[in-house]
Amino acid sequence: MKTKTVAIVGRPNVGKSTLVNRIVGERKSIVDDTPGVTRDRIYFDAIWQSKPFILIDTGGIITNDEDEFVKNIFAQAKIAVDEADLILFVVDAKSGLNPYDNDIANILRQSKKPVIVVANKADSSNEFTFADEFYTLGFDEVVPLSALHGSGGVGDLLDLITKDIEKLPDTKDDSIIKIAIAGKPNAGKSSILNNLLNEQRAIVSDISGTTRDSINSNVIYDNEEFILIDTAGIRKKSKVDYGIEAFAVDRALKSIKEADVTLLVIDAKEGLSDQDKKIAQSCEEYGCGLIVAFNKWDLIKNVQTHKIEQQIEKEAPFLNYAKKIFISAKTGQRLNQIFEIAREVQKERTKKVQTSTLNKIINEALDLNPPSSDKGRFLKIYYSAQSGIKPPQFTFFVNSKKLLKDSYKRYLMKKIREAFGFFGTPVRMSFKEKGEK
Repeated sequence: MKTKTVAIVGRPNVGKSTLVNRIVGERKSIVDDTPGVTRDRIYFDAIWQSKPFILIDTGGIITNDEDEFVKNIFAQAKIAVDEADLILFVVDAKSGLNPYDNDIANILRQSKKPVIVVANKADSSNEFTFADEFYTLGFDEVVPLSALHGSGGVGDLLDLITKDIEKLPDTKDDSIIKIAIAGKPNAGKSSILNNLLNEQRAIVSDISGTTRDSINSNVIYDNEEFILIDTAGIRKKSKVDYGIEAFAVDRALKSIKEADVTLLVIDAKEGLSDQDKKIAQSCEEYGCGLIVAFNKWDLIKNVQTHKIEQQIEKEAPFLNYAKKIFISAKTGQRLNQIFEIAREVQKERTKKVQTSTLNKIINEALDLNPPSSDKGRFLKIYYSAQSGIKPPQFTFFVNSKKLLKDSYKRYLMKKIREAFGFFGTPVRMSFKEKGEK
């Protein structure tokens, strides 16, 4: 059964994203008083009274504007209308009917889609009364409400949206691999997403910071479903303005935290930067799988991939475990391998090793390179076991944690990876003394 899709449209600053957050139930869409904050169409899963539907947030529509960005936003909104089964046309009950509202209404009537006019910012009884003027737009349903305060007809609106939707059990499938596409601004993240989806879902522009929110897209590859998450470009904190952009960076990091695998997109012309390393360290911290993708490879001449890998090994040895891929969003070169590698990385993240085999490897490592003594005392590892997955976690039971040096931790990690692989995923190690919980 097809899931009902509901698009939210309207002119800038009428509260569309606030309405999204009210319906979805948490602050998922960026809200700010600056017109044009939402630029792409952003998809959310929503549910009301056990009735699920898809919500599309769009950029504010300004008709008859020749600005390239505005035209792109307008095009995104029109695509959302084409995809939608129902349109929520958001207007401002506080400021009243606007000439742009009439222009948008004419466009929506041409779509032949059912439309509900949402008179937002109806914070008082007077504004509820004024909302009646929006019936002149020619649509049957006008619902006054306050998305910010959750008052008025929010429940009535949700009842109208879901009146023809059957109640369904929660069918969330944790087996679907979620891939976050992250990196510095203008590295080509949205171009990769659009190529993989074969459609212009995220606005592509040479202006850095175009994608300000995280955009989830479901895609089927080789009979398997994946979720792609396009995130805002992550810049150094010193270069991030407080407000909208800071919130977008925070959202991008949250997307990495929630993803199974992160595709770290690097501009191959610029190479690995300090900021790329910091993003990779965030993946390590969050336990997310990591694929390092060198984009714009079609522009690189006479450089062999193994030389790039050697450079990474020298500059960022902690990235040795990450899978590497050399791609071009422009030509489509190796893009489909992203799904195949993500599948491999997820398999590594969920891999379990036998306790007996693990202890054999650790004992051999101890015999091959015994830990150094500290005032005549030696580190003893009595027992080891895998204690978790996503990412793989190992617990070592020792005589004294004080005797454990960082260099020996790195040695044990190296032996674990040599024996079991765990390519593309961080590995956690914890050490406990006898009797410690």
